[in-house]
Amino acid sequence: MGSLFRSETMCLAQLFLQSGTAYECLSALGEKGLVQFRDLNQNVSSFQRKFVGEVKRCEELERILAFLVQEINKADIPLPEGEASPPAPPLKQVLEMQEQLQKLEVELREVTKNKEKLRKNLLELIEYTHLLRVTKSFVKRNVEFEPTYEEFPPLENETLLDYSCMQRLGAKLGFVSGLINQGKVDAFEKMLWRVCKGYTIVTYAELDESLEDPETGEVIKWYVFLISFWGEQIGHKVKKICDCYHCHIYPYPNSAEERREIQEGLNTRIQDLYTVLHKTEDYLRQVLCKAAESVYSRVIQVKKMKAIYHMLNMCSFDVTNKCLIAEVWCPEADLQQLRLALEDGSRESGATIPSFMNTIPTKETPPTLIRTNKFTEGFQNIVDAYGVGSYREVNPALFTIITFPFLFAVMFGDFGHGFVMFLFALLLVLNENHPRLNQSQEIMRMFFNGRYILLLMGLFSVYTGLIYNDCFSKSVNLFGSGWNVSAMYSSSQAPEKQKKMVLWNDSVVRRSRALQLDPVVPGVFQGPYPFGIDPIWNLATNRLTFLNSFKMKMSVILGIIHMTFGVILGIFNHLHFRKKFNIYLVSIPELLFMLCIFGYLIFMIVYKWLVYSAETSRVAPSILIEFINMFLFPASETSGLYPGQEHVQRLLLVVTALSVPVLFLGKPLFLLWLHNGRSCFGVSRSGYTLVRKDSEEEVSLLGSQDIEEGHNQMEDGCREVTSEEFNFGEILMTQVIHSIEYCLGCISNTASYLRLWALSLAHALFILLIMEGLSAFLHAIRLHWTRTFHVFLDGKIQQEPCKLRAASSPRGDDSEQIHLWLYKCMKGHICTFLSGWNFFY
Repeated sequence: MGSLFRSETMCLAQLFLQSGTAYECLSALGEKGLVQFRDLNQNVSSFQRKFVGEVKRCEELERILAFLVQEINKADIPLPEGEASPPAPPLKQVLEMQEQLQKLEVELREVTKNKEKLRKNLLELIEYTHLLRVTKSFVKRNVEFEPTYEEFPPLENETLLDYSCMQRLGAKLGFVSGLINQGKVDAFEKMLWRVCKGYTIVTYAELDESLEDPETGEVIKWYVFLISFWGEQIGHKVKKICDCYHCHIYPYPNSAEERREIQEGLNTRIQDLYTVLHKTEDYLRQVLCKAAESVYSRVIQVKKMKAIYHMLNMCSFDVTNKCLIAEVWCPEADLQQLRLALEDGSRESGATIPSFMNTIPTKETPPTLIRTNKFTEGFQNIVDAYGVGSYREVNPALFTIITFPFLFAVMFGDFGHGFVMFLFALLLVLNENHPRLNQSQEIMRMFFNGRYILLLMGLFSVYTGLIYNDCFSKSVNLFGSGWNVSAMYSSSQAPEKQKKMVLWNDSVVRRSRALQLDPVVPGVFQGPYPFGIDPIWNLATNRLTFLNSFKMKMSVILGIIHMTFGVILGIFNHLHFRKKFNIYLVSIPELLFMLCIFGYLIFMIVYKWLVYSAETSRVAPSILIEFINMFLFPASETSGLYPGQEHVQRLLLVVTALSVPVLFLGKPLFLLWLHNGRSCFGVSRSGYTLVRKDSEEEVSLLGSQDIEEGHNQMEDGCREVTSEEFNFGEILMTQVIHSIEYCLGCISNTASYLRLWALSLAHALFILLIMEGLSAFLHAIRLHWTRTFHVFLDGKIQQEPCKLRAASSPRGDDSEQIHLWLYKCMKGHICTFLSGWNFFY
């Protein structure tokens, strides 16, 4: 796993790959996840690179595979995962795989097209069958129609739609029949009336069952209509209106015999279509089932192959165009594995000349690589969501494993709720190899990826819940209360003590609405509760006052310790990068400013807890008043907490006042002194341990001679970072802003930790488990991000960590979902509730 305290030690290596073995070598590197490639063709556009054709081929294969997956999912065929991570296909099999996929795509498209066509024809025939059945009673037709020319009989006894009547009237009668959507019937009828001016007769009836639309596949209600009209012009208008309303038009039979023949033909064709469609679907399912067996592996193989060609596009060719040169960042501990991977790739390709590598010196800042496992990955994602630290800086994820669940538990503290969360996380951990959990929905997958975070949060919540004596917002009497009520009765005390104490009797108990337990009375307070808060406080009227005092002081103590710990971790960074002047001129003044004010506040809280007892509690001074008087220098002397308090407080204020100008001006003046040619103590100038990009501070540590030498080395081929000009004004402004932010932040951040108190009280209101857990989760993240990480992480945070899966091992989105979701939640949820505080991210 490597060291979690700092990132891995990296080196820059140069790979020399033969053209015929480059693909296999990169495939072997990608399977082991050893390197991160540098782009040596930054000035070349993407479509002008050497392997752009191969990348397009991979994109075409991805398109075909996406079509196959879509058809397989449409057919409800399960996708077997097969091998978890198959290697990239050999080059000799790529053309064969491409040809097979293209043939399979053409075949599937043809079969699918024929299936859809058959299905559409079937639906149209079914619609025609329903139309003939419904319209059978619309119009009375003479079975044996022959035109007659005798004198017109009276029309009162004739049916208006009788064929013989229409013929005798000498009119041309036409019919249009079809189906229309139920929602369009009223508008359709109005349009016919307005356009045709009443020269049409519309008869319609609703179908008993819903039918599937042949065009859209939607199951809807239909109306069958029959339109009778006179004249060809009216007929053209009727047909155009039917087209506008997307009606399904079918020919209407001229006689009952024709109707019967059409009905028999439709029944025969429907049966034939059912048979053909069933066989087509069976064949299509067989083809899709066969394709589903290998589609998962092929998707991964194509992704790896595309990643390989992307990496090859980052390589440059030598003069002969027979050798590819690549530059990669690799952990020093993995150099031997890198050589073995190159040998394996050369051996697999059958090359006579093996590929090789050598390390090259550089002064560029390497990427940050922190190895994680399934337990630490979730905590590392929380840190990476804030920002990835610079190379070899202290990694806060190691301490976040403890501090994050603990701060969450301080706000969420409830034994019952924490145990429920612990059981849920334990269930996910025990079943982490279950395939359904990895394929679950997005929200459930996020819970699964953070299962170890939930496990520790639940475990710590059980601990804090026992301290708060809170189980589902109710107190539990596990060890028996340390308070004795019967000792307050006067009958239990000696007569000489009854006169000195306020005791109870029967009349007092009857008249009083509230009774007070006095711990000074012997036998009332028998000792502290063995673990946590005494359950008798759940019955007290001043319970909320007591809990407010306890949790508020606890929040301040935890917050100051947490922030001080962040400053101390920054000292480890300065020692590692050999910048002792930052310790003397930045870290120590920051610690003095923090401890002389807020550290002294913790001292007063603890001192008052230890020194004052129940007998002397009435004369104990207020910590808040004493803390305010520390800055006001009151003329009248106060009793104070301890002798000599005034002198100690004035000394602390003098130290605080002296640390501020050192914090503002110490570092800029020292860097200016160094820039003018003075010697520096404790600064290393070798390699990339010192020089990092865009650092005014480190430019000052290099003399003008060093900068010129670096420039000459760069011209000779060594890779160094181009140093910038020393700008004292910019350094001074940066340090002043940082100092103001720190001094004001110490006050606002200490107040911000009071959320630990506020959220723990809100949880006692029995708010829903999930919502309250989410709120405490987000607040714990914010306390880590804006109150601790920014204190000791370098100001120039990298955008993303080093990813050593560059060649052929595609990284899924699951590992990134946690911190992406956290970022969105922080921007929305926390900024809404805590918009009044200073945000440093």
